[in-house]
Amino acid sequence: MKCKIGFFVAALFILTLQGCANGNNGLAAEAVSAGNIGSNLRMEEELLEKTELCMEEISKIILPPVISQKDWSEYFGGINGVAVLYNPAENEYMIYNQMLADTRRSPCSTFKIVSSLSALEHGVIVPDNSVHIWNGETFWNEEWNRDIDFPEAFRASCVWYFREVVDEIGKERMQAELDRLQYGNCDISDWEGRLNTNNNNRDLTGFWIESSLKISPKEQVEVMERIFGSNSGYKEETLNQLKEVMRVLEQQETNMPVYGKTGMGKANGVVVDAWFTGFADTADGNVYFCVYLGETDGKNVSSTRAKEIALEIVAGNVK
Repeated sequence: MKCKIGFFVAALFILTLQGCANGNNGLAAEAVSAGNIGSNLRMEEELLEKTELCMEEISKIILPPVISQKDWSEYFGGINGVAVLYNPAENEYMIYNQMLADTRRSPCSTFKIVSSLSALEHGVIVPDNSVHIWNGETFWNEEWNRDIDFPEAFRASCVWYFREVVDEIGKERMQAELDRLQYGNCDISDWEGRLNTNNNNRDLTGFWIESSLKISPKEQVEVMERIFGSNSGYKEETLNQLKEVMRVLEQQETNMPVYGKTGMGKANGVVVDAWFTGFADTADGNVYFCVYLGETDGKNVSSTRAKEIALEIVAGNVK
C-alpha cells in the first residue's frame, strides 16, 4: 500500500508541475482545498478521474510503447501495404510492415479530417449553414457537380469544396494547426498544389494531394489520438460534429462504432497512395488505426480497398 501511495503522491507532484489534466493547476492543491477528501465524495471522484487521465499520460512518458509486429499479409492479398493499430490504454502499437509504417506519403483526402477540424473549431464551417455554391464546372465525380453542404462534401470527398474551406482557413491558421498536431512534416509550402502533376485544375489541387505535405501511417494514428484522445484540447462540440461525418455507416464486420476517412492519390493516372484512417470506439476507449496501400502492379489499389482491409483488421483484432 505504501508503495502505491508513494507512487500516487509522486505522480501527483509531477502532474502539478506539468499542468496536466487539461490545464488544471495542481491536483494536489485541489485535494488540500477540499479539506477532507474522505468527507467530500464529489471532490474525491473528480480527483480520481483527473488522476486516471493524467496517469495515462505519465505512463507514456515513463514507459516506452509496446510495438507488436503482426503478420496481417492475409488481409492484403499481395498488395504493398501497411496497417497500424494504436491502443493508448495499453500503450501498444500493432504494426504490419514496420518500414512502410514509418514512411511519409501524401495524406490525400484523409487530410479532410484536419481541415474540417480546423474549420469547425474556428467557425469557418457552421454545419447548419455550410452550403458552398457549385461554379458550374463539370467534374469527374458526379456527386461534386452541385451545390453541396459540409456533411455531403465530407462523405463525397468533394475536393473543390475543401479547396475553398482551406483557403478560408488561411495559411497562418493552417500552419498553426499542423504544428499543434505534429502532423507529419507540417509542410504547406506548395499551398496551391502545383507539385501535383496529375492535375492542373487548381480547384482540385492542394498541398495535401501529392504535393508538399507528407505523413506516415504511424503518425496518422498519433494525430488521430491527439484529436480524439482523452487529452484533446478541442471543443466537445467540434469533435462531435466531426465524428458525425466520419461515422462509417455501411460497416458490417465490426460490432462497435467506427469513424474514419479515405484518401487516394494518383501519379500519371496510376493510384500511388490509398488510405483509410480513423478510430474504433470500444468499451475501453478509442483504438486508432491506419491502413495504407501503395502502388502495386496488377492489384486493385484504391481507398475503397484500404477501407475494407481496415474494417476487417479492426473486426479481427479490436474488442
